[in-house]
Amino acid sequence: MSETPESENWRREVDRSTFPRREPGPIDLRRYYVQPSYSGVPTFMGVPLALTQEDLRAGGVDVAVVGCPVDVSSGHRGAAYGPRAIRADERYLYSTPEGFVHSATRVNPFNVLKVVDYGDAAVDPFDITRSMEPIRGLVREIAEVGARPVVLGGDHSLLWPSVGALSEVHGRGSIAVVHFDAHPDCHEELFGHRATHTTPIRRLIDEEMVPGPNVIQVGIRTISGPDDQLFNWMRRAGMRSHFMAEIERVGFAAVIDKVIEEARAVADHVYLSLDIDVLDPAFAPGTGTPEPAGLTTRELFTALRRIAHETDLVGMDVVEVAPHLDAGYSTAMNARRAVFEALTGLALNRIKISSKNYANPIVAGEVRFPLK
Repeated sequence: MSETPESENWRREVDRSTFPRREPGPIDLRRYYVQPSYSGVPTFMGVPLALTQEDLRAGGVDVAVVGCPVDVSSGHRGAAYGPRAIRADERYLYSTPEGFVHSATRVNPFNVLKVVDYGDAAVDPFDITRSMEPIRGLVREIAEVGARPVVLGGDHSLLWPSVGALSEVHGRGSIAVVHFDAHPDCHEELFGHRATHTTPIRRLIDEEMVPGPNVIQVGIRTISGPDDQLFNWMRRAGMRSHFMAEIERVGFAAVIDKVIEEARAVADHVYLSLDIDVLDPAFAPGTGTPEPAGLTTRELFTALRRIAHETDLVGMDVVEVAPHLDAGYSTAMNARRAVFEALTGLALNRIKISSKNYANPIVAGEVRFPLK
């Protein structure tokens, strides 16, 4: 075997040929069934670890969480620490997935779905363009076995390789991208660079055969763009952009009804992309590009759960969590809970709950009866 050049060591995989043999399958890293969140080896919400496609297949995995710690393409660095924070910064709950219950639906998604942590993609800490292909490859590994990737960022550049990989597996043009963000992220380039956290939507439309009408945006409100030229390009491309002005005018529930209808009309599958800055800074201060007058967690969580329940969700990401700016840890907490909401929606879909915007009727106050 030829020696790997030093310049490629960042993506050189560990040689496991000398390790003791084990049967393929997810590995539960907990020593004890119940342990505090600050104890043990951190995986996403305490789920087992998988390292190979063979592990995914043997475990019958439905969802694999993968970290993409990139922030070289951001103006404000720090989001590369997002995956670690989302996995490990829980301060309150025990890391016991079997014991989690969604409060509104009374469903535990971890008892319905097989969820694992698939570790992190290789990233070049000095070159965002060289990080794109390893991210694409790891997301493709997950999708090829029929599992759904949940990608933890990292900055929003990872949307390009993630949806690109899923398009290769499911078919180009078959995926609607529902994009929650304060910013449009469809610039042609930024300071001459085409792979940045402001350009992934343009890359998908121009290079990955994601038609403009398949891109559905929610929550845009920044004063930094789009300018008239970009605004008109978005319209010509056929993008569906639901600005905060529309949400304020007709109400958030009506907008999400429209988003789900639009996604179903244009594609067989849906990919959810959540830039945490779609939330108001009161709920997500730990991000590099906060924008006032955003969504609340109550609005966002319901929307994510509904989309995952009422469409065929094939993947999602949560990006732009910058823990060094997250003094009260609320941003990481809300990012983690956002994934839990989407997993709950997937679980509702799996168990064939058909009603729109489902909530347990007792919890919702629709049915009341005494216990005997």
